[in-house]
Amino acid sequence: MKRSTIFLILLFSHFLVLGVSAQNWRDYVRWGNRQYRDSVYDKAQVQYQKGFEKDSSSTEINYNLGNALLRQGEPKEAMRIYEKVSKTEHDKGRRHMIFHNMGVILQSQKQFGPAIEAYKEALRCDPSDDESRYNLVLCQRQLKNQQQNQNQQGNDKDQQDKQKQDQQQQQKKQEQQKQEQQQAQPQENQMSRENAEQMLNAAMQNERQTQDKVKKQLQQAQPRRLQKQW
Repeated sequence: MKRSTIFLILLFSHFLVLGVSAQNWRDYVRWGNRQYRDSVYDKAQVQYQKGFEKDSSSTEINYNLGNALLRQGEPKEAMRIYEKVSKTEHDKGRRHMIFHNMGVILQSQKQFGPAIEAYKEALRCDPSDDESRYNLVLCQRQLKNQQQNQNQQGNDKDQQDKQKQDQQQQQKKQEQQKQEQQQAQPQENQMSRENAEQMLNAAMQNERQTQDKVKKQLQQAQPRRLQKQW
């Protein structure tokens, strides 16, 4: 079964606010973490955003805000926050969680190449994490399958294009043959008429020759004696 666990460790959940000074960002993180543990993610988000207004540079606030957004089905906004804090956070433990979560989002969106790089970075920060390692191996297999499917689709498309081209060429050839036949038909008819006329002329010439011959023979023949009547 596919596992894409998201690290949702809420930082500073155990922090106790000392003193009676005005509320600071740590107060909002603590209250937001309580709402988050109760799965009231929208209210947790409100608390994190209030803390963000106090200190927008805090990695803890940004990270937890990204988790709350991700839980509410907003991976795009969560990803934007993770990318931002990944550029400023230097603690390896926190960077590990940030890049792991980034890998999970990218993997769920079938962006397997970038997801693999995110998991690799997470493992550089914490080589002992089995979840990141498992997801990395799974993602590599998914990328391989995706590439094979794309290659197969490309081959199928090439074959379809070739068949279509062959059909078009065959159709064009048939149209050319039909056009040639149509052009040749009048010539055949014309030749037939010419032949008929030649045959008719020849017949008429033969008839005239025959008539002349008969006429000449009649002129040369001697008249017979007529018998008397009884």
